[in-house]
Amino acid sequence: MRSYQDMVYTTAARLTGNDAQAQDIAQEVFVRAYEHFAALAGSATAGGWLKTVATNLAINHLNRYRKRWRMFSEMRVAGEESEEIEWEVPDTLLADFSAEQRGAIVEQALRGLPEHQRVPLVLYHFEDLSYQEIAARLGTSLAKVKTDIRRARAALLPALQAGAARDTLES
Repeated sequence: MRSYQDMVYTTAARLTGNDAQAQDIAQEVFVRAYEHFAALAGSATAGGWLKTVATNLAINHLNRYRKRWRMFSEMRVAGEESEEIEWEVPDTLLADFSAEQRGAIVEQALRGLPEHQRVPLVLYHFEDLSYQEIAARLGTSLAKVKTDIRRARAALLPALQAGAARDTLES
C-alpha cells in the first residue's frame, strides 16, 4: 500500500478534482486490493492493476453525477469546429520551478477546470487513453471528447500562467 498510495490518490484526485472524493476512492481501491491480495502479492502488474481500478472507480463516481453537467457541456456554439487542435504550451512557462512546484501548479490548474473538461483531458494526457477509448469509457461521442479536450487546453494555459505568476510572487 505504501508503495502505491500516492499514485492511486493522485489518479483519483486528477479525475475527480476533489480531495475528499479522491481519498474515498483511494480507500476503496485498497479495500479491493486487500480482497485480491493473494493474486496481487508479489505481482509485477500490481501497480497497473491499482491504477486501472482507481481510474475506473473515479470514472464511475463521476458518471453518477454526470446528469448535472451534461446539458451544459453538450451545448455547442454554432459553427464551432470540433477537430483536434495543437496545444502549444511554452517550454519556458514552468521551467524556473522545481518538479514539485510544477506539479502543484498543474494540479491547481486542473482543479480549476470544469469536470466535463478535466476528466477527458486527464484521461488523455495522464492516463494515455485514445480519444476513442475516452469516448467509450465516458459513454459519449468522439466529437464531444475532442471538443472538451480542446476547451480544457484553452482554459488550462491561462490557469498555468496565473499559477506560475502567483508562485513567482510568493517566492
